[in-house]
Amino acid sequence: MDTGVEDEVHDEVFPKVAAPADGSRWTAPTDIEQRLHSLCAKDNDHAYLRTVALEGVYYPVRLDVARARREDGDDASADLPMLTVDAPDGRTVAQVYTTGLLPRPHPYLVYEYASLGRLAFDLPAHVDVLAVNVATPCERYFATDAEERKAWLESHNELFDPDALADRVVTLRSGGPGQGDLLHGLACGAHLCFANGEPWNAHHWHGGKGHTGEVDRMAEGWDVGDRDDWLDTQERLLLREVSPWGWDFVLDARTSLLEGAADGGADPRRWRDHAEEVLRARLAEAGRATAEQTGELVHKVRALVGSVLRYESRFRADGLLPPGGRIRSVAAWDLGRASQMARWGRGARYATQAETYAALERVSRVARVMYGSWEEFSAGYVLGRCLHFDEESFGSWYTEVLDAHRALTTDPDGPWRTVPFTAD
Repeated sequence: MDTGVEDEVHDEVFPKVAAPADGSRWTAPTDIEQRLHSLCAKDNDHAYLRTVALEGVYYPVRLDVARARREDGDDASADLPMLTVDAPDGRTVAQVYTTGLLPRPHPYLVYEYASLGRLAFDLPAHVDVLAVNVATPCERYFATDAEERKAWLESHNELFDPDALADRVVTLRSGGPGQGDLLHGLACGAHLCFANGEPWNAHHWHGGKGHTGEVDRMAEGWDVGDRDDWLDTQERLLLREVSPWGWDFVLDARTSLLEGAADGGADPRRWRDHAEEVLRARLAEAGRATAEQTGELVHKVRALVGSVLRYESRFRADGLLPPGGRIRSVAAWDLGRASQMARWGRGARYATQAETYAALERVSRVARVMYGSWEEFSAGYVLGRCLHFDEESFGSWYTEVLDAHRALTTDPDGPWRTVPFTAD
């Protein structure tokens, strides 16, 4: 099986971000780089490292080394296999970067994630200097002796909270794509970016936990272990074939009933009866279902109508749907995940840049056909997630994504306030 792809070779191994030539204020990619830039101006190394401790950093590793370590099952506590640079004075320098400054993915090099606490323990002993955000307006250099590492660990223990990095809108203020299908396709994955605390408009994707994190995420959550798996899963998501067929079947039945109803309404009994009628006709035409199988499918479809009605009622009460609002499709559940799968495949090096971009642009085009607004898209996504996981408990599977919906529809820097849903 194919574990990776050959992609465009380029020279952007490390970031290189110049300050504005005209002396104007630098627009930092995210809040953390803005804070670090401010602290550089104040020459405050102590506060700089404490800021780094909040989120951690990314370090470069040769892709073949990263794969070999994973295949060998190396101990996670071993020295970090990072690339280092020999300075002119003979010292060895390790370069690390914050999330907003990572370069576009390289075919032979990946970036892995480490907290400042991890660096304190596992930075290789031969490294003399830790260089943070080299060749950017917020670069800083630190010694790596035992006393310094103790300070790193203390800051990590005091400040690092993985839970605080989730459930937030993170927007790249510079370095993201401009308006168009690519940006719109990225915005379609914003629910998951919010949940994971990752930049929703990052098209140069490395993953919140780096390359190994992306490989593990797909293997554990999707049973995707190589390029062939990724290609198959990505295509099925784009075709909306991962979610059960019955979800959109019952919604389509209601839509057809509403279109043909003289009074413009569809009460629950009529909806159930119509869905059953259409289902029986299709099964009879196919001629492959037994009477028992037909009865079981009819029961599930009629029950599903009730589930949708109860969710929509709750959605209206919580402001996720407007008064009288209905959901036309749960396609957004697969499309939102397709947006993320495209990026995850890139981070794991199962996908080329061109394949990732093409998938994101397909997500955008299909979403615009299926929906008319971000609010409508989001409601479809939330219903799909609830039907998949929540089982009408209205527990965390619902409340967490409701929080995401509210944040994404109100954050002034977020995707749904800055990216038009409909094309110009």
